Amino acid sequence: MSQAKEYNFDGLVGPTHNYAGLSVGNVASLKNALGTANPKQAAIEGLTKMKALMDMGLPQGVLAPMERPDVATLRQLGFSGDDATVLSKVAKSAPQLLVAVSSASSMWTANACTVSPSADTADSKVHFTPANLANKFHRSIEYQTTGRILRSMFNDDDKFSHHDALPLGEHFGDEGAANHTRFCDSYGEKGLEFFVFGKYAFRNSMPQPRIYPARQTFEACEAIERLHRLDSKATVIAQQNPDVIDQGVFHNDVIAVGNGNVLFCHQQAFLDQKNLYKQLQAQYSGDHLEIIEVSNEQVSLDNCVHSYLFNSQLVNRTEGGMMLISPGECHNNPQVKDYLQSLIEADNSIKEVKIYEVQQSMRNGGGPACLRQRIVLTEAERSAANEAVFMTNTLYETLTNWVNNHYRDSMSAEDLADPLLLIESRTALDELTNILKLGSVYPFQLI
Repeated sequence: MSQAKEYNFDGLVGPTHNYAGLSVGNVASLKNALGTANPKQAAIEGLTKMKALMDMGLPQGVLAPMERPDVATLRQLGFSGDDATVLSKVAKSAPQLLVAVSSASSMWTANACTVSPSADTADSKVHFTPANLANKFHRSIEYQTTGRILRSMFNDDDKFSHHDALPLGEHFGDEGAANHTRFCDSYGEKGLEFFVFGKYAFRNSMPQPRIYPARQTFEACEAIERLHRLDSKATVIAQQNPDVIDQGVFHNDVIAVGNGNVLFCHQQAFLDQKNLYKQLQAQYSGDHLEIIEVSNEQVSLDNCVHSYLFNSQLVNRTEGGMMLISPGECHNNPQVKDYLQSLIEADNSIKEVKIYEVQQSMRNGGGPACLRQRIVLTEAERSAANEAVFMTNTLYETLTNWVNNHYRDSMSAEDLADPLLLIESRTALDELTNILKLGSVYPFQLI
C-alpha cells in the first residue's frame, strides 16, 4: 500500500458564466433560464470554497475553464468572417447556438472526466478519461480542451495514462465522475470502483426514464472499466432509479455521494437497492462499508433535488470522521436542516456539516460536489504533476486578483454577442495559462 491523498480539483468558473437554461432534466437550470448572472461573483464563490477547504487541511487543486464563446465550433458549423462577424451572424440567425457555445458549465468539473487511482489499475498508473457529455450539445464540445488541460496537468507518461473520450452518440454517453465514486478504507489501498448508469443503450426492453434523458449508459461504464484496466472483482456497475431521473435527478451525485468507506444516499437512488447494498458489501475488500440511507420520511425526494443535499462534498476531517460540505440551500430548507442536525447527532461517520454559499452555481443546477473532481495521488505522483495547479495562499490571491481584473459583474444572453467579451475572455485565459503553466491548450492558442 502506498501513502496517498485525495485532492479536490475545483473548476474555475469561466468569464461567460450565464443562465441559459440549456440543461433539460436539470430543474434548477431550467427554473433560472435567461436570468442575469454574475460571473465575477460566481468565480469568487468558487475560489472562496477552495481556500476554505485548503485551510481545513484538505489538499486542493484548480482546473481551468473552457474558451468561450467557442468560435471554432461556430466556424465548423458554417459561420465565416472575422470573429466579430461570426458572433454577429450567429446572434441574428441562431441565438440559441450562440448561448450554447458560450456555456460556462465546465465549472462543474465532476463532469470533466473519470479518474482511477494507481492502486486500482493493472498498470499502477493513474488513468484519466475525459467525459464526452454526449447528451448535451453545449457540453459535448468540451472534451478535447479538457483532455489537453488534463495532459498538461498530469504530464508524466510513467505515472499517468490519458485516454480519449468515448465515441460520441447516445450509446456511449459518459458524464464523468458525477456517476462514479470509489470506496476504500485508505486512499492508497486498492478500492472498490462504483459506476452508476441511467440506461442500457443496446437493451431497449430494460427500465429507463420516460420524461428526462438518461445521460450515462451501462456501455460507457463498461468501456471505462476496460480502458482503466480495473479489476472486475473490485468494480460494481449499478443502475440509477429511472423514476428519480424523471424527477430531476439527472446525475447520481444529486441523489448519492461516497467517500472512503461511506455511501450516503437516498432510499430511492438505485434500482434494486437492497441487493445492490449486498453486492457492494460482498465486493468491498476493506474492513466495513458503511451505508447511510436517507428515507422519504426523513427527506422527501423533492427536497433532495431542490436543496442538493447529496450534491454536498463528503470529505475526511483531519481530526477523524467525515464532514459534509453543503450548499446554503440545505440550511434554508427546514426538513433538510433538521435531518442534517439529526445526522451528526447519530452514530455514524459523518460528524460535521459546513454550509457554503455557491448561489451562482446552484442557480444553474450545480452544488459543491459538482464543482470538484476528486483525484487520488501518491507522493510520487503529486511530485510528477504540474506544481502550478495546486492551491496555495499565493495562488488563491493571484487567481482572486485575476478574476477581479478580467471578469464582468453581470452577464445576460444579449451580452454574449459582444465581440469585446470574446477578446476579454481570451485575454484572461491567455494569462491564466501562464499562471497555471499549462502551455497552449485553448483553440485560439493553437492557431
